[in-house]
Amino acid sequence: MRRFPDDLVQAQREWSATYRQLAARPGRTELRRRLHRLSTQVFFHPYWQRRRPDPSAWWDLRHPAGPVPDERERLTG
Repeated sequence: MRRFPDDLVQAQREWSATYRQLAARPGRTELRRRLHRLSTQVFFHPYWQRRRPDPSAWWDLRHPAGPVPDERERLTG
């Protein structure tokens, strides 16, 4: 299990919540702007300067604890 900085984990949680809100209410400009800002914050976080993320790092960041979910849960995220 990787240990990510708290601010990176928080930004990813906010990104996921905003993404779900946008999916429920498409076309909301403020949500799109927030998602864009959070995407930039997560992707260009200083943590990634030490090592570029591979797919497993992104998975660990998005799903920080618990067992690996079944395929259906992974696809609906």
